[in-house]
Amino acid sequence: MVPRPELSLQLVVGLGNPGAKYAGTRHNVGFMALERLADCAGRASFRQQQKLQGLVAEVGSGPARLRLLMPQTYMNESGRSIRAALDWFGFEPAQLLVVVDDMDLPLGKLRLRATGSAGGHNGLRSTISHLGTQDFPRLRIGIGAPAQDPGERRARTVGHVLGRFTPAEQPLLEEVLREVEAGIGLIQRLGLERAGNRLNGFQPQGAAA
Repeated sequence: MVPRPELSLQLVVGLGNPGAKYAGTRHNVGFMALERLADCAGRASFRQQQKLQGLVAEVGSGPARLRLLMPQTYMNESGRSIRAALDWFGFEPAQLLVVVDDMDLPLGKLRLRATGSAGGHNGLRSTISHLGTQDFPRLRIGIGAPAQDPGERRARTVGHVLGRFTPAEQPLLEEVLREVEAGIGLIQRLGLERAGNRLNGFQPQGAAA
């Protein structure tokens, strides 16, 4: 089924922390996904929009046009920027896709959902708070956990999410980001359910390595 135009994807938000200190960290994989989308679009570039408290770019044209937003509020206040963008553009939460890291998924796994809780993620928690609903699509990108033991995991979480991907992980990360780019195009053309069939079943070539 072709998605209804009034509910079609219009705004893609990547979550992360601003500044060179956090560039390339696991927590910023949402930023990486949007930077890839802009790069592949050619002349698209991000510009600071003070009213939206974030960096904004546009890709595509006509019905395929997308606004890309990278909040510059730091992760814990992401919802302020997203709320401002929805109000500015006149979009509904259903026209939004939030791209976010997920420590509960291994690197190489993706999860697309139309709704859901924050799942312990501060960026999603802020978004739900500022939007007043959890009914907005989100694409979780697995970044793996630092340990299986709960105590050790808690102790190492901050260092893990604010750490960078290792050189050995880079080929797998690149494969994941290519799939995210393709998946966002599928959401535009076919809607969440059919795009989710592909994204949620994604098996990277490097998974067996």
